[in-house]
This record gives sequence, C-alpha cells and structure tokens, in this order.
Amino acid sequence: MGKLTVLALRAVIVALLAGSVAVQTVMAALLAADLEGSALADRRAPILATVLLGVAAAQVVLVCVWRLVTMARHGTVFSHAAFRYVDIVVGAFTAAALLIFALGAFLAPGEAVAPGVVLLLGGASLAVLGVALIVLVLRALLAQALARDVEATRMQAELAGVI
Repeated sequence: MGKLTVLALRAVIVALLAGSVAVQTVMAALLAADLEGSALADRRAPILATVLLGVAAAQVVLVCVWRLVTMARHGTVFSHAAFRYVDIVVGAFTAAALLIFALGAFLAPGEAVAPGVVLLLGGASLAVLGVALIVLVLRALLAQALARDVEATRMQAELAGVI
C-alpha cells in the first residue's frame, strides 16, 4: 500500500472521527433539545441513546480500519492479529444494523414520524447488515490467504531442506 494512499485514508479517518465527536457532543445536545417539546418527547432517552451508540459503533470501525491500514503498511496484515480487528468491525457493523432497526422501532408508533422514514430506516438497517456480511466474506478471504502463506512458507522450508 502506497504512502500517499495511507496518508489520504488516515486523513479521511481523522476527519470522520472529528465529525463523529462533534455529532456526539453538539448534535446530540441539539437533538435532545428538539425532541423535548415534540411528540417524541416520551421516547427521547432511547432515541438519543440509540444515536449515540450508533456513532460509537462507527468510531469503533474507524479505529479498527486505522489499525488494519497500519498493519497493511507494515506488511503484517496477513497475520492472526488482523482477525481481531476484522471481527470487531463485523461486530460493530452488526450492532449498528441492530441500532438502526431499533431507532426505526422507537420512531414507528404514533403519527410523529412518517411511515416512509421508518421504512427507510429498515432498509438502511438491512444495508448495514449487508456490509457486515461482506466484511465477513472478506475475513474468510483473509483466512484463506493466511493459510496459503503458511503453506508456502512450509513448502519453502522443505525445499530448502532438500537443496
């Protein structure tokens, strides 16, 4: 992975992390104030908790991607240590999908939110779950690559012993 690519990706991750911290602090407070006098005031706490936990799940993914990029840059991404970060990413995407679905469930009762918005949240939940499944497939590919690397190392050792 090239230095420019790594630098660009890290700049994007830093910007996203900074934006997510802003969402957790400023935007969450503004959302709480907006919900206070609305028809959703009785569901304010679970809605806010769901949004904050969803942002936290995104932050977890960003930190894990940072670590995986660092491993790729150092040439150590094809190791068992990478599985830990990939597993955390899968878990964070799955949690985010469940949180989006829960947000739709919190918003569904009553007339405060249009049914189309709730349906869109259900679709978004399905899309995020699809991303978790894609990352799970990529994890399987990482496992195959690691197994092939171990096999190639073993065969090179045998060949060196014969020569």
